[in-house]
Amino acid sequence: MSAGTAPVRWIDVAAAVIEREDGEFLLAQRPPGKVYEGWWEFPGGKVEAGEPVADALARELREELGIEVRRAYPWITRTYVYPHGNVRLHFYRVVDWRGQPQSREGQAFAWQRMPELTVSPVLPANGPILGALALPLLLGITPAEIPDEAAFLHSLDDALKGGLRFVQIRVPTLAADRCRTLFESVSARVRAEGGRVVGNLGNAWIPESGGIHLRSADLMALDARPAGDLVGASCHGVEEMDQAERLGLDYAVLGPVLATESHPGQAGMGWQGFTALAAARSLPVYAIGGLSAKDLPQARTAGAHGIAAIRSVWLARA
Repeated sequence: MSAGTAPVRWIDVAAAVIEREDGEFLLAQRPPGKVYEGWWEFPGGKVEAGEPVADALARELREELGIEVRRAYPWITRTYVYPHGNVRLHFYRVVDWRGQPQSREGQAFAWQRMPELTVSPVLPANGPILGALALPLLLGITPAEIPDEAAFLHSLDDALKGGLRFVQIRVPTLAADRCRTLFESVSARVRAEGGRVVGNLGNAWIPESGGIHLRSADLMALDARPAGDLVGASCHGVEEMDQAERLGLDYAVLGPVLATESHPGQAGMGWQGFTALAAARSLPVYAIGGLSAKDLPQARTAGAHGIAAIRSVWLARA
């Protein structure tokens, strides 16, 4: 900051993604008389000086909608510069609450579902959140070696029946023609269920419009976000996480959190280490390393969007 330049002042806001078990989430319409009246946003409000964000979230939802928060997971933090001020939004995913939402401040509200919304316009600062919400909580990563493709596709079919909707194809030693065939087979199965597929950068068999996953070395070598409708990266430390944010990636995979069979004797960063790196990031962060779906609540408490896994996704179905 140069001499005489005032520091940037941020308005901290607690924002709630209130989610039902059927996948719908709540949007509220700003009432007449407020800035951006008529626009839709996630419920919440300003954090008072010295107030913990989680407390502000609970207070705002009590005052605004008449509900009591029972369980809310810290998620992502986004900043946006409006004409009226610089806003820093701390998003929480509220999955359990007491009471039915009521319009206590004269605002309309509506339950919505991705990918299509029935209300508009949505406040600009809330737009990227909708894309992040479309990412499933479980990311299944293919084994590096797939000696029996038919058996693997069978395990994929079982995983899809169990709810898997996001797959990263990672087969570094497979020949290009077999990679292309495998990618097409996996993509067809996953997309038939409404899911998403990403493949590692540098493989010619990934369509230009497809999703791309960056290895950490690829990530650090880039100056700009690569083309692709969905781009994520593997991260292991603060520099890589910073780079993923700087490039505007759609998600990051961070770990290892726990010790893994593939890296014997190597300790993971632990949940405390994960939280230190993932907290208040602007993109969803998947936890990886010795984890399975049973670890999802603990991961979300630590600030993770969800879990990324290899062994627990496929081997149980082999």
